[in-house]
Amino acid sequence: MRAGVISWRLAQTFWVGGLWLLQFVVLPALSKIGLAPLLVEEISGSLQPLLVGFAAFCVVLQALVLIQAAGLQSLWRDVRGQLLLAVLLLAVSYFVAGAEWWESARWMMFSYLVIGLCGLMLVLQEPPRSADFRKPHAT
Repeated sequence: MRAGVISWRLAQTFWVGGLWLLQFVVLPALSKIGLAPLLVEEISGSLQPLLVGFAAFCVVLQALVLIQAAGLQSLWRDVRGQLLLAVLLLAVSYFVAGAEWWESARWMMFSYLVIGLCGLMLVLQEPPRSADFRKPHAT
């Protein structure tokens, strides 16, 4: 049962940390050292979709851990579940906004930043405890 808590924390560290690190450390550092702005934009355009996809995968993993710990209803009744669902919907909207028929760079950036903000809010929440795995719940 402890594996669920560990996987929750590990997945959360990777996707939230990766989003924040790219946006607020790596890209500004690349700009500061003098890389051409178009090159920094190309790097950003390549790495952001990968991180959003990875975040969506990690959120699905975290949702499975939450469902195992507190039941299916925790996805919409618990703040953690609501944040996970919000991130999943924002990830979908990020990729929809990047589609050729509706390319919206501003919506993609908005989705990316709100995913990072939801991740930060999720970090502030308590992970599913080991005790949550032992109590019976109705699904």
